Amino acid sequence: MALSMENPFKFGSIVEDEFFTDRVQEVAYIRQFIESRNHLILISPRRFGKSSVVLKALKQSKRQYISLNLQEVTSVSDLAAKLLREIYRIHPLEKLKHLVRNFRVIPTISTNPVTGANEVSFQPGIDQRIVLEDVMALIEHIYTEKNRIVVVLDEFQEIVDIESTLDRQLRAIMQNQKHINYILLGSLESMMTKIFEDVKSPFYHFGELMRLQKLPRREFEEYLQSRFEPVFRDKAQELSARVLDYTACHPYYSQQLASHIWQIGVLQPEQEDVMDAAIRQIVMMHGLDYERIWMNFKRTSKWLLLRLAKNVSFQSGEYRTSTVYSSLKRLQQAGYIIYTDRYEIEDPFFREWLAAM
Repeated sequence: MALSMENPFKFGSIVEDEFFTDRVQEVAYIRQFIESRNHLILISPRRFGKSSVVLKALKQSKRQYISLNLQEVTSVSDLAAKLLREIYRIHPLEKLKHLVRNFRVIPTISTNPVTGANEVSFQPGIDQRIVLEDVMALIEHIYTEKNRIVVVLDEFQEIVDIESTLDRQLRAIMQNQKHINYILLGSLESMMTKIFEDVKSPFYHFGELMRLQKLPRREFEEYLQSRFEPVFRDKAQELSARVLDYTACHPYYSQQLASHIWQIGVLQPEQEDVMDAAIRQIVMMHGLDYERIWMNFKRTSKWLLLRLAKNVSFQSGEYRTSTVYSSLKRLQQAGYIIYTDRYEIEDPFFREWLAAM
């Protein structure tokens, strides 16, 4: 087996081109929103491939877009600066210079000597409301009804922590814009639902709500099998099925496990059970991280996680039902467990680590 073969599985970043798995219907659905005048709210657990699906739809539409992850934003003025930086990525600095001069607070703009990209910042202590209004007005101004831009804001639930009134300010600005389509992504379902479905929220019914589900089993299995076959030949179909049984079709963890299986198959062809070896390898790699996470959990959370990992019922009488479900909700908000048709630990390798305790 040639060791120079490229690993056909990719995880840990946005997936594109030959690494992209199915999602044909979802991409088509998102595209029709991109080509309309409506806004889209996309919710799914972490690492389900939200960003990859949206990027695929955007590239197919050929529309101009800017994208920003709100987990990387530290304040309202930082949000304004990062949005302006993204606009500079599309438009030359000279083209916008005269418009920026009309800002009530002039930003500092410099060029990164390593990347050549424009860096944008605002002086500390300024009125953050004003700089965000000016940047959002600029974006609206440079586009038209026929040439609208798409603004993608990932992990949108973070607006709650950036600034307590940011949701009201953003909504007041967005409702008057006609040249922008917004795609707002989020991974914490309870928070996102509250932002967009609570009648008291400024973003109540702001756009169409879409929930991204796990990949269809049959298509995902075919995808894995076709990439396993050059290495595992007649065992490829069985391996693909075992991977999806173990990961419950979770896109990220399926790709991660498949990647390690493929690597072991190439480098250690004598290995008898490559999947078992791959699982042990991943759990060992992340063991210290899991231990640090575990030490920070409260007693009730530890009890719940161990029961989920070992598939034991919550109805033991050890804790009140209200206590159990309050703890489940906290773990879900923190991203450690997800709920589809049942509660389950989001990371199957963390589950493996817990089950061994």
